[in-house]
Amino acid sequence: MQRPLQRLTMLAGLAVATACSKPAPQQQEKAAAPAGVQWAVMVLYNQPKDPAAFEKYYASTHIPLVVANQSEIGFKRADLTKFESTLDGKKPTFYRQAELYFDSMGDLQKGVATPGFKKVADDLKNFASGGLIGMVATATNEHGAAEGNEPGAIVTVIYKAPKDTAAFEKYYSETHIPLVGASQAEIGFTRAELTRFNTNLDGSKPDRYRQAELYFPSMDAAKKGIATPAFKKVGADLANFASGGLDALIGAETK
Repeated sequence: MQRPLQRLTMLAGLAVATACSKPAPQQQEKAAAPAGVQWAVMVLYNQPKDPAAFEKYYASTHIPLVVANQSEIGFKRADLTKFESTLDGKKPTFYRQAELYFDSMGDLQKGVATPGFKKVADDLKNFASGGLIGMVATATNEHGAAEGNEPGAIVTVIYKAPKDTAAFEKYYSETHIPLVGASQAEIGFTRAELTRFNTNLDGSKPDRYRQAELYFPSMDAAKKGIATPAFKKVGADLANFASGGLDALIGAETK
């Protein structure tokens, strides 16, 4: 069970937690990012008590606050997603996601220790009434900036911790990802971004394990893609390795 108030408090004290916590050598090796691939702070917002109030504050106050402190915090770009539904049309498990990308773990650690980041973290209690999950993550393939002027659509799969991480990683890299790649033309996504969550922002075990995002040029293209036989084949393959369960969502980029 998630503890919303504790999550908000955790973020407010993130600078101290991040500066003081150092992963064990084995964790550092596992978390190492490929050359040129970024580290990120990722925030998954739960459904707020009042979505309209959330959106008003988020757009008029929180995002401008993040932008005003970008230079001090040092993140290179922010990707924002608003989830529309689960893939089967139900209310989405999460409401929004925000991703702040850094060039290195060192840059991320410096950034979250700044007064600017503390201002951003302290502001969360003013609108995130449903609580949130905040994590440090590694991009395990190249993540690119959004293309074009129109917001695209994203199919997001958020994996919970599997029963056997070694078995998950082996199947994921050797079978599932090649299957997704071979299906790209039929499904119609323009790029795939893969992420592994390393810790919660307070240094504890991450609440989620991995994330995969498939980007489409429009919501219509995404809905057409998930109706294809190729996508159904990809979806059916999840049962072969995602032993901890997952959340599959469809959403839109917000700029």
